[in-house]
Amino acid sequence: MDIVNPATEEVVATVPDTTREEVDAAVARAVKAQTAWAALPPGDRARHLRRFADAVDAHLEELAALEVREAGHPIGNARWEAGNARDLLEYAAAGIERLSGSQIPVAGGLDVTFHEPLGVVAVIAPWNFPMPIAAWGFAPALAAGNAVLLKPAETTPLTALRLAGLGLEAGLPEGLFQVLPGAGPVAGDALVGHRDVAKVVFTGSTAVGKQIMAKCAADVKRVTLELGGKSPNIVFADADVERAAAAAPGSFLDNTGQDCCARSRILVQRSVYDRFMELLEPAVKSFVVGDPTDPATQMGPLISAAHRERVRSYVPESAPAAIRGEVPAGKGFWYPATVLEGGPRDRAAVEEVFGPVAVVIPFEDEAEAVRIANATDYGLSGSVWTRDVSRALRVSRAVAAGNLSVNSHSSVRYWTPFGGFKQSGLGRELGPGALSAFTETKNVFIAIDPVEESK
Repeated sequence: MDIVNPATEEVVATVPDTTREEVDAAVARAVKAQTAWAALPPGDRARHLRRFADAVDAHLEELAALEVREAGHPIGNARWEAGNARDLLEYAAAGIERLSGSQIPVAGGLDVTFHEPLGVVAVIAPWNFPMPIAAWGFAPALAAGNAVLLKPAETTPLTALRLAGLGLEAGLPEGLFQVLPGAGPVAGDALVGHRDVAKVVFTGSTAVGKQIMAKCAADVKRVTLELGGKSPNIVFADADVERAAAAAPGSFLDNTGQDCCARSRILVQRSVYDRFMELLEPAVKSFVVGDPTDPATQMGPLISAAHRERVRSYVPESAPAAIRGEVPAGKGFWYPATVLEGGPRDRAAVEEVFGPVAVVIPFEDEAEAVRIANATDYGLSGSVWTRDVSRALRVSRAVAAGNLSVNSHSSVRYWTPFGGFKQSGLGRELGPGALSAFTETKNVFIAIDPVEESK
């Protein structure tokens, strides 16, 4: 596979495809490594992961530079992503010795529970956030005593391969954490269908997630799915409209809109709609687009030429674009920040564009805002802007989404749960329950012999 820099269109690396036979061999190595790994004392596993985190920390700049070359991310974003992988390993390591069961009162004996590792876990990571989302899966899975086989996206395998190398350098056992770059229909399909893979963690499109879920059903294989989104950004008339407008561009332009949490539907109460649009235009046009290696850059290119054409299909030349930004001339898969004015049933307001495109939709009152927000198959994220605390709570409870922010666009912290409602996914990642998601609960009852009274 040729790996192409999205900002320059240059081939920066060539990576061999993993075959089905190589997947089988990797699973066999993982099964062997996992048995020994799970038998280690918790403190020893924790030390291994802390050393892994230290190795990542020592190579943050190298990892960030790889992310810039393979994904076109601005260097500031890439540094955060590498740091997030480090933080996930440290957070997971801290949970190993706290992964405790419970003692349940019963008559006639002692009842206890154990969290047993699943075995071998497959993590299928996307191209939009290659490092962090891979770490969301592999860090807690390793911490819980599992082996991990990571299949990165075809376009972004370089950081995954380097992370696996750093794990080995830090002392992880051979075979415990392997990276299998390759095509989804080959390497990915082989992993999903392998009888010795106990769980699949997939982040990507809803369509592919459904296929994986169906294939896993044959073996009743565990799955965690983080899929698409069409998140609302709801601005009420009583909000700080200036602040809401200033924050809006980052909510759908970060990572060039290639984010399933992107607030690509901006719902604005009609009485402040005109004012909001006046404020939004300069905020969008001041968002810095350019060379990803420049620390001042806020938005880089899209991942590929094919993806750029897909994004473009949502914005025909005749579309009534209210706001259009600028992009660099020359090579690179650039697409300008674009804001459309439309209705809740427009194609760009219903389907996940996965690019720097947002639709602004007016609403009359709270009930209509909630109705529009929920008029989608997705339910991943969203934002509510209001000064009314009661309204903030009412709307947050009424919007069908797994992650909501009030007066901000924050969605993901590694110490809080993340996941979606409806077709945005299944299960939760991150947070206090991250390690438990990679275990089975075992219940053990130990009978106590009755006391025999002597006469």
